Amino acid sequence: MRYARTAGALLTVILFIAIPTLLSGCGQSSAPAARGGAGETGGEPVKFYVFHAASLSRAFADLEKEFEAQHPGVDVLRESSGSQTAVRKVTELNREGDIIASADYTILRDLMIPDHAKWQILFARNRLVIAYTDKSRYGDQINGDNWYRILLKPHVMFGRVNPNTGPVGYRTLQMWQLADLHYQDKIGGKSIYQALLDRCPQDSTRTTSDVEELIGPLESMGLDYAFVYENVAKQHNLPYVILPEQIDLSNEQYEDLYRRAKTKIIGKKKGELITEMGRPIVYGITIPSDAPHPDLAEEFVKLLLSETGQKSLEKGFFTPISPGLTPDLEAVPPALRPLVKEAAF
Repeated sequence: MRYARTAGALLTVILFIAIPTLLSGCGQSSAPAARGGAGETGGEPVKFYVFHAASLSRAFADLEKEFEAQHPGVDVLRESSGSQTAVRKVTELNREGDIIASADYTILRDLMIPDHAKWQILFARNRLVIAYTDKSRYGDQINGDNWYRILLKPHVMFGRVNPNTGPVGYRTLQMWQLADLHYQDKIGGKSIYQALLDRCPQDSTRTTSDVEELIGPLESMGLDYAFVYENVAKQHNLPYVILPEQIDLSNEQYEDLYRRAKTKIIGKKKGELITEMGRPIVYGITIPSDAPHPDLAEEFVKLLLSETGQKSLEKGFFTPISPGLTPDLEAVPPALRPLVKEAAF
């Protein structure tokens, strides 16, 4: 059993209302998965590639073990990265992947469907928090009311993800916009959003390519605080600030409010920008149209949606969606339709 981790090329993001660009990236490549039917091992294990959001690493490691136990001769090769990076391995780098799992279902909708996939299933929820350590400056004072003032104190360092590589990146910026609406406060004459953005400019070394990459600097005291998903903070046993539901993108009750926050990210084509509106945090999964092992891929999705898969998600500190949801039931493979129901998104 092996675990591969790659990331995509450097990308530039232009944020809503002419926000300055951000730079980030990483770049190790792997050989593409070999094509072949699910049972065509030829004495060698079938290489089954799963490209997934970094925040899914622990839950999918659990699924990997179970799937390999159920399918002798199959070697699950997981690659963890930001969700946009995972998608672009298929859409731009022409990698052959069997599964794509994104921290935001809209990334699959906007960057993969219909050219590279025909459907998706929504399977888990999360929330945005601010993680820190017992060494973080003012860690004994920060809370859900004063967090932005703490982060803007002199010498305090905080980090975030590049909006063009992972949804937690643009969700962080959306949360800052929502904070302006919620707290109705100014910092030195600036909005909360602008004050926070000014402290993490385009050349900031505190902007990473995926959420897990924030943990090392946080634990080594290179950062005092990091904007991450709640499940990531829990997995690393980190204390974290619970934010008001009006800004943490966790509650469908506030969906109309969340939509007032917007960011622009790179789209499907070079130079194209698409607008991502704030939404409740919901994860999506699909099988690429040219997946080398589509039958095995359906079995993997079945496992994810099963009771075993739900337990793996819970162990990874997600809130599973059961049954899974899809905006287009007819587009879902027949074998998976009994496990999902149609819902508008």
